[in-house]
Amino acid sequence: MSEQDPPIYLGKPLIPPTAALKAQAPMSPEETLAYLERARQDPEGYWAEIAGELEWYTPWQKTLEGGFPDFTWFKGGRSNVSLNCVDRHARTQPDKVAVYWEREDGAREAWTYAQLLDAVGRFASVLKGLGVRKGDRVAVYMSNIPEAFVACHACYRLGAIYAVIFAGFSAQAVRERLEDAQPKVVVAADASVRRGKRVILKETLDTAMEGIAAIEHVVVVQRMGGEVPMVPGRDLWYADLMATASADCPPEPMEANEPGFLIHTSGTSAKPKGLIHAGLGFLVGVYANTKWSLLPQPDDVLWCTADVGWLTFPIWALVGGLANGATLVAYEGALDWPEPSHFYEVMERLRVTKLFTAPTALRMLRRAGDAWMDGRDLSRLTLISCVGEPLDPDTWYWSRDVLGGGRIFFNNTYGQTETGTGWTSSMVGMTPTKPGSCGHPLPGYKAEVVDLEGVPVPDGTLGVLTLAAPFPSLVRGVWGDPQRYVSTYFARYPGRYNSYDATVIDPDGQVWVTGRVDDVINVAAHRIGTMELEATMIGHPDVSEAAIIGVPDPVKGEVPVAFVILRAGAGASPELAQGLINRIAAELGSFAKPSRVVFTPTLPRTRSGKIMRRLLRDLAREGTVHGDLSALENPDAIETIRELLRR
Repeated sequence: MSEQDPPIYLGKPLIPPTAALKAQAPMSPEETLAYLERARQDPEGYWAEIAGELEWYTPWQKTLEGGFPDFTWFKGGRSNVSLNCVDRHARTQPDKVAVYWEREDGAREAWTYAQLLDAVGRFASVLKGLGVRKGDRVAVYMSNIPEAFVACHACYRLGAIYAVIFAGFSAQAVRERLEDAQPKVVVAADASVRRGKRVILKETLDTAMEGIAAIEHVVVVQRMGGEVPMVPGRDLWYADLMATASADCPPEPMEANEPGFLIHTSGTSAKPKGLIHAGLGFLVGVYANTKWSLLPQPDDVLWCTADVGWLTFPIWALVGGLANGATLVAYEGALDWPEPSHFYEVMERLRVTKLFTAPTALRMLRRAGDAWMDGRDLSRLTLISCVGEPLDPDTWYWSRDVLGGGRIFFNNTYGQTETGTGWTSSMVGMTPTKPGSCGHPLPGYKAEVVDLEGVPVPDGTLGVLTLAAPFPSLVRGVWGDPQRYVSTYFARYPGRYNSYDATVIDPDGQVWVTGRVDDVINVAAHRIGTMELEATMIGHPDVSEAAIIGVPDPVKGEVPVAFVILRAGAGASPELAQGLINRIAAELGSFAKPSRVVFTPTLPRTRSGKIMRRLLRDLAREGTVHGDLSALENPDAIETIRELLRR
């Protein structure tokens, strides 16, 4: 990846912080630059300072010991995630709302920090009564309901290791994760709702857990009502257990490197990996991440639209948000149901000040049309932050100027399940950004872009993004397979964490992630990231979304193929297809022209909104798909795309 590539950052201006956010910031831009330099010179000192803002039972003996892949942070230090996210705020601001819960059908609740502490203590007592001890696994199979907060923090409180399982998974996908984690207890909701349809969870769980002897009990949270199949002796009602449980269950002092939770990632061929995150290392990382990328204030209402089953929600809500003492919104269901105006109604009624979401959600709202926000007072909104997949500049500008009324700051971030944080970002109110970039590396992270041989490349050159030094929130292992941890993340570039993401760091220090390394297309010796091609297509007024993959070509090596979703009212035609091809040629060069444009009503994507480009690549190249499909939300998209490619 050492060839010169079209510089995707050219012409993108630096956007300074807004005056409103500058007023909230703890440092001036000049002080921030000095702070960043100190952190660069002494990352251990930086992380020690951040960790010192939290509560500890026992101080650590050494801030950092070792290097990749064997390292420890805050060795010997003892604390508890639940203590820092719940207890310390219930002590100082017991009546402050911790969580506003909303469901797409209009159901809603508000939980204060005092109420959350009471419930967490009670459920920790429940789990202890069921025989759960430090190191035992507890599976959490729920959507975005308050009891998900309660279950996870009760596990933190006891030192149990929770494994959160996305509520939209099939029975087979749930089973794979249960077989890997071998939990003693599963905490599950009876059902959920999405787009007006009941999504059964307990029945799916019953099928998934057949024959898994480790599971002794299932605790069922009834949220949707109706008949629920229950196995006597094994299945227990959450409400009954909580009614008699004691709220007095002090947090267990945990060593800083002990496991806190498992989260499974989907593989391209092998079974999902159970990633192990240290509870307190994760806490320190996400506390700082939320502090910089959302700049929480006492009166803020923060809405992270992600699902609890994906790490975005624990980073900026479940742990990071609560650690900062924030008021959060937890939303269950589809954001645009029963119509897009519902999203704006919730924003207005809850007086949301800062929104954390995915580019896909913003493109969905933009595609629906601006009229849905007419008459809504969104004036309290000061910030939109994003993560999840590459962000096109058109969506950036629409979000700032239309949704945000031209007064907000748009902050795109980047991170991975493995990194445990969105570690590139603007420091909100303190540093600038560029439309489409992921901001800059936050303090405490040593980012370097390297070529395929592992040699660092100059600014402005496309390469592989690596991290050259450990940080507290980085994944600590793969459950049951320590060798897979080493071979996956550290073997290719010894002494570095390999992100597998193709990236440019521009001369201003802004990070541009163009996609996975295999999403870089080599067209006649020109290497170009799919993000740049897609952003150019989305700039057309008729295009809502685009996904581009490379297919083999006997002359050029590879050529792009574009899959395009049109905006409402636009019609597919050969003329439009040719116009999009010509647009690529005019803006990026004739070498980058797609060989084909496929207009489609749908794209395969995960529940978190990411387009599964590897499936498009499989279909375009072979007509079938391979690998793990457990994260796929809409399996019907596979046949739709296959049929379109046959035409």
